[in-house]
This record gives sequence, structure tokens and C-alpha cells, in this order.
Amino acid sequence: MDPDDLEELAVKLQGRTVGGWGLVQLAAGTGFAAYVMWAGILMPGFRRVPLKLQVPYVPSSAKQVENVMSLLKGRSGKMVDLGSGDGRIVLEAYKRGFRPAVGYELNPWLLRLSNYRAWRAGCYGKVFYHRQDLWKVNVSDCNNVSVFLAPSVLPLLETKLLAELPDEARVVAGRFPFPTWMPTTNVGEGINRSWAYDIKTVRQTKNKFEGSPE
Repeated sequence: MDPDDLEELAVKLQGRTVGGWGLVQLAAGTGFAAYVMWAGILMPGFRRVPLKLQVPYVPSSAKQVENVMSLLKGRSGKMVDLGSGDGRIVLEAYKRGFRPAVGYELNPWLLRLSNYRAWRAGCYGKVFYHRQDLWKVNVSDCNNVSVFLAPSVLPLLETKLLAELPDEARVVAGRFPFPTWMPTTNVGEGINRSWAYDIKTVRQTKNKFEGSPE
């Protein structure tokens, strides 16, 4: 947690009574507030999802967002963030010229937070956030995909993405790499590291490893 977030939150809360919408507004500016919301408000949205497929919400840092964008530099077209949380990666992708920029998030509170952040940035109605289980999203028309997900779900996600994405697609994974894919490149260190995977290369490598014709 960034110490600046704690200081900012303390200042905003001092001497104030904050309602539900106020919490959402604070969460838009502080990762800490969003984390506090998780236990009492956000977590119930995941009760319908099988335990092994649940992914807890942890806000992306500014450095993590920048690393994702650097791995997508020079690319264009549709950009999708699977498990988009508070929407910050989708919003930044739109600012960098990706059209459309779309986030898929199951939790309604995080979707409200995403739309608030888009409104605050003057991008409401220009970026798109959908309440949909990422496992049910068809990504066959996506050229750029970002994921910040738990290691436990990445093997299953490998299978889904290989089955659906076009050859020209690039996938960027933050915090944790895909377990069996060889990255094209990576950037950052520690928890801020992100890995880029070109689907055509991943398929070619997989075919060679399995002894199948390309």
C-alpha cells in the first residue's frame, strides 16, 4: 500500500461522515479505500463464482499501469482488460489511442467505481465497462488483452486465450506470468513486472513442443 494513499485518505476522512457514494469517490483516488471496501462490499459479488476461479481485487499501481502500456506501445485496435477492477488500465488504454477500450468486471461496485473514474477523467461514454464473468467473454476480436489475475487461474486462462485469440493478438500479464508460455519481452521488477506474449509465437512454440505441424 502506498503511504501517500494512507495520508490522503486520513485527510479526506478527518472530521467527516462519509456515505456509500463518498466511499466510492475516495476509493477512486486511493487504493487503500478500495481495499477496505473489499471485505464488506466487494467480496459478496464473487459468491456466484467457483472458488478456484475467484480473483481478489488489488488495485494496479501507477507503475504497473505504465508497464502494461509500454508493452503495448505502437499497437492499436481493440484493447480488453479481463477482470478490470476499478478500470484504470482501460482508461489509460483509451488515452493512449486504443479503440475500443473495454473492461470486463463481475463486481457491480467496481463497475460503478470505474465509471466514476471515467467521468472524472472526461471519458465517460468513451470507455466501456461490462458486468460479465471473464470466463464467458469472447475475445476472438481482440488484438490487445491485459490481465492482472491470480496464479491459480492462469493455466485455465492460457487454454481460453489460445482457443479464441487471433494470431496478431498480444497479451500482457501483470504481477504473475503465464505458467507455460514463453514471453516475447517483459518490463519492470518485482511486483511491478509485466510480461508480453504474442499469440502467434506462443502457438508456434506450442506446436513445436508437441510435435504438431504449424
